[in-house]
Amino acid sequence: MRYFDFTLTPEDGAIHPADRIVAEHPALTREALMHVDALADGTGVMLYRILGDPEGLPEELEASEYVVDWDMLDVRDERFHLYLHVLPGDPAGTLMALTQRFALMVDTPIEFTGRGGIQTTVVGTHEMLQQAVEQLPDSVQIDVEQVGQYQPNRTDMLSTLTDRQLEVFRTAVDLGYYEIPRQTTHEDIADRLECAPSTVDEHLRKAESRVLSSLVRG
Repeated sequence: MRYFDFTLTPEDGAIHPADRIVAEHPALTREALMHVDALADGTGVMLYRILGDPEGLPEELEASEYVVDWDMLDVRDERFHLYLHVLPGDPAGTLMALTQRFALMVDTPIEFTGRGGIQTTVVGTHEMLQQAVEQLPDSVQIDVEQVGQYQPNRTDMLSTLTDRQLEVFRTAVDLGYYEIPRQTTHEDIADRLECAPSTVDEHLRKAESRVLSSLVRG
């Protein structure tokens, strides 16, 4: 089994008609989907983490033909959670159908990007992922960011790194890259690993981003 990190970007910046209500609200920023699921009757549920002032949102949700039920939870300062029970809608419906058809596991939380996309990790076999990607609707752009071996027994924050990122990261630590003052350079690390300094820079930036994100969220 392997994990695949994707960024999926719907052409209108929303994954569902009800999601568009939240996306277009001028005072709200979608941070993440903490939970998403398709129910047996064809409807779906989504749990958002949202930043901003929800004033006016209840009226918009009540007026939507796609919203079966909703609730705002854990409202603190400028951050809250939003539960939505929604009728079928695309592209979310198609994406969920593909994960079920090809027995894929979707990791949560699913993070929203500043450009209306979602960053998600999907776990499955390479063959199943390939077939699912080929059947994505034309309205969704996909960017594969990285692929790695899925290790369910590894729960530490380094488990989010690819094998190559982990190798570069560990080499940087061993050579004193993160000591004060710094004991090594990208060039020294590149010489040890027999690669280009630009490759070291790219892998370290990605590794640092993932480790720090895991630390903050965890």
